[in-house]
Amino acid sequence: MRRRVSAAPASVLVSILVAVLLTACSPPTEVRQAPVGESPFVYVKNTDIITEWDPARSYSNEIIAFQNVYETLTLWNPVTKKSAPRLATGWRSTADGRSWTFTLRSGVTFHTGNPLDAEAVKASIERTMRARTGASYLWDAVSSIRVDGPLTVTFALKYPVPLDLVASAGYAAYIYDTKAAPDLGKWFAQGRDAGSGPYTVAKWNKGKEDELTLKAYDGYWGGWNERPHYNTVKYRVVPDPERAYRMLRRGEASFVDRLDPKLFAQAGAAPGVRTSDRPSFTTAMMLFNTAAGPMKDIRVRKAVQQAIDYRGIVKALKGSVMPASGVVPEGLLGHVPGRVPEQDLESATRLLQDAGYGPGGEPLRLRLTYGEGEADEELLAKRLRAALRPLNVTLKVEGMHWNAQWERGKKRGQDIFVMYWWPDYADGYSYFGQVFRAANPPVFNLTYLNDHRLDAMLDTVPELTVTDKPAAQRVYEQATKRVLDERAAAALPWVVKSRRAFLGGIQGYDDNPAYPDVVFVYNLKPSG
Repeated sequence: MRRRVSAAPASVLVSILVAVLLTACSPPTEVRQAPVGESPFVYVKNTDIITEWDPARSYSNEIIAFQNVYETLTLWNPVTKKSAPRLATGWRSTADGRSWTFTLRSGVTFHTGNPLDAEAVKASIERTMRARTGASYLWDAVSSIRVDGPLTVTFALKYPVPLDLVASAGYAAYIYDTKAAPDLGKWFAQGRDAGSGPYTVAKWNKGKEDELTLKAYDGYWGGWNERPHYNTVKYRVVPDPERAYRMLRRGEASFVDRLDPKLFAQAGAAPGVRTSDRPSFTTAMMLFNTAAGPMKDIRVRKAVQQAIDYRGIVKALKGSVMPASGVVPEGLLGHVPGRVPEQDLESATRLLQDAGYGPGGEPLRLRLTYGEGEADEELLAKRLRAALRPLNVTLKVEGMHWNAQWERGKKRGQDIFVMYWWPDYADGYSYFGQVFRAANPPVFNLTYLNDHRLDAMLDTVPELTVTDKPAAQRVYEQATKRVLDERAAAALPWVVKSRRAFLGGIQGYDDNPAYPDVVFVYNLKPSG
């Protein structure tokens, strides 16, 4: 029997949301030990889970686990497209948007046993701000944090930003116990956590297939006695999508976050399996090395842009992706419609010949890296290699584990770096500010752009997002033209559709595009 998760009517979703928010704002029920004896929730991913244990520095795949271990002040709600309560039960801002006060939930404790109060919030965010890495830029507007009471904290800002939205970010907004250890860096590096979420770290096997195991935190403020919950969460690294799907069919996996079109079609017809197919905020990016090698020449970069068979690739991926238009995907401020790219091999040939390459010119060799196990990225690389071959260009393609690929990228060890990008919070800024703004070391600016004109544009966006959204949109349009046309620093072949498969008995799963690939396991009712 075919079973597919489809979008519920808006009225139903709103009713569910109201019920959830009323529950979230109610006093915690009596806490008891999480139920034991049921099977664990097993999340199968095709890449490494943990790249960084410190919640102040975390900025990659570990979001899928961290959102179950740590909590933020607010949570972005995809139905209302606004922030909803999480650790904060309410908040208010002054008319000029330069002061924000949050009221915290009472009775919350960290996994260390220490209370999560206003002092803890202040200490946590101030430490993250001092880290000056990852997504800590989110707090750049904050000039000071003041404790007004045990459960009240006020942020004074240098310029207006939507702080309730910032506080919902998937990175750098986690509240954690800064008193967990004298040397927090060392503490986290050992695979420990200092969160307040429903789950805490039980075991970390770095580099192994069974990389991470979480267990229920008995003192979780939400309680465990309202309904059945998963007591254990396991994250397994399985690059082979065929094997991941077989694990799901055998019941060895509960959830698989990415399936190629063939496997997704099989999952949709498989008994005992459900699927989810939703638009996402995740964009495939091909980042060109603008600083070194043959692609330092803008003519070569533009030639590669125009050699990509955008339409053919989207068609070949059979509904798992959508064409990208501009840099920011549809649904977020900064999206630019009418910019879907097209292949133009004649133009690509002329550009290569102008640069001294192409048919009849010097042979050109380029190196492309992508994430091992990413079938869509592999198809993109193979199609591009085939398109470039008649143009006297040899493309060396290398699939790599994410951590190794990222380390090479930070050392400028490739010509084309293929990766997925999603926003730090539900806004378009991080697509530009983190990927194309000058950075040394580069972190995620793997085009190595150092464009003062672009940076000046981007510096105006956070405040304009609050004070003048039409002006912010105009800046995004100018920045899009600067990155894709004037600098030809990247190509964006598609936006992902989130296609998941999970055991049919699991209830309560919903996809939130602001938290890509995250399953909020506490919200699930176990299968079986």
